[in-house]
Amino acid sequence: MKSQATGTLSSTPRTTGSDESLEPWQGLPAEQQPAWPDGAELRRVVTELRTVPPLVFAGECDQLRDRLAAVARGEAFLLQGGDCAETFDGVSADQVSGKLKTLLQMAMVLTYAGSVPVVKVGRLAGQYAKPRSSATETREGITLPVYRGDAVNGLPFTDEQRRPDPRRLMRMYHASSATLNLVRAFMTGGYGGLRQLHAWNRDFVRTSPAGRRYEALAREIDHALSFMAACGSEPDERLTNEFYASHEALLLDYEDALTRIDSRTGERYDTSAHMVWIGERTRRLDGAHIAFAASVRNPVGVKLSPTATPQEVVDLVERLDPAREPGRLTLISRMGAAKVRDRLPALVEKVQATGAQVVWACDPMHGNTFTTESGRKTRRFDDVLDEVRGFFEVHDGLGSYAGGIHVELTGEDVTECVGGGHEILPDQLELRYETACDPRLNRSQALDLAFIVAEVHRASRTGRTARAGGRA
Repeated sequence: MKSQATGTLSSTPRTTGSDESLEPWQGLPAEQQPAWPDGAELRRVVTELRTVPPLVFAGECDQLRDRLAAVARGEAFLLQGGDCAETFDGVSADQVSGKLKTLLQMAMVLTYAGSVPVVKVGRLAGQYAKPRSSATETREGITLPVYRGDAVNGLPFTDEQRRPDPRRLMRMYHASSATLNLVRAFMTGGYGGLRQLHAWNRDFVRTSPAGRRYEALAREIDHALSFMAACGSEPDERLTNEFYASHEALLLDYEDALTRIDSRTGERYDTSAHMVWIGERTRRLDGAHIAFAASVRNPVGVKLSPTATPQEVVDLVERLDPAREPGRLTLISRMGAAKVRDRLPALVEKVQATGAQVVWACDPMHGNTFTTESGRKTRRFDDVLDEVRGFFEVHDGLGSYAGGIHVELTGEDVTECVGGGHEILPDQLELRYETACDPRLNRSQALDLAFIVAEVHRASRTGRTARAGGRA
């Protein structure tokens, strides 16, 4: 097998009795693949990965596709979030529970404000690889391979650490398995209970500098729970305990090795995650990544930057959702606050004309990154919020549904993005700048965002209802 930063992906020999048709992307251009130095070791690891148990099951992927179909119809809302890049050292009960707790708190607020279920999808249990703009990095005259995530190499700037190591793919599998086990244990252990989540949110509102703004909504939720308890009608928490895993399908050696045939249907599923997405740098129509995504039955997503043209997006819909199946395809716009109102409308209008029922989600993080004078990459909370507002404005104006948000966050009190209720100033970034790649919202900023998005979502739904009544 030859696998390069930009090249073609060849098939790895499968075990006896396997289906050779599992490489529909064979020979196609494969962007952002590591230049593995040891082809024999890569083949050994990939062969072993083909024999390991799946991380998720086909029925779970089908269930998520059904939930996302409700989002596409405007009957639910998607919350997708987690680390920019997971690390092997980050697989601990405290770190996983912190991210999970933050997402569940956000989901509860969004559920109440929007009066629709929130589909919770984590960027976790597989987000160990990152695309990069350059194949190498130079420091003080020394040039080494760029850090591509723990699935490929190490962050320390040494020759040994930066050398791509195929054995890390197996570590990625085991780290993902451990993370999913923790998530399932927390969720079945009552972590998603509404009263517990609301108690956490009340604490946040009480201690947040912006808490007064959110106090009214928190009181509404409190009254609703008290009313249900007084009526003897406790909420059914089966839906609140649903949680799904996703990551960018970047390393095709890994994704291919974890692709399985469902015994019920004969369909192909990538069992590395319930949902996978194709990033901005790998979404070329004639490339291996789009061919891979088209070949599996998982719900799939595609990131869209301001460079995406309306025709390119329509071609992606035709390639990835030819049957026009609601819940199959999520289009994740990452335009930046300055461009979302100008660039997004043409894409939405063109997709509407195809009749496809896709999920439209907003990634307000990647288009708003800048570098400070000290050399730190960061994002302004106000820019993140403005892009979300612009996303809703575009969909409200076109009569389409703003279906969700996709954010990079952590449950830790890091200082990586500036602004927010507990305001972080540029000169405070050094206090706890811990990301392995891009800056993330900390817990307080993530919850600030959830309460504000809840207000925007509620206003949007109220407007849609009024317009529907007017047409009637």
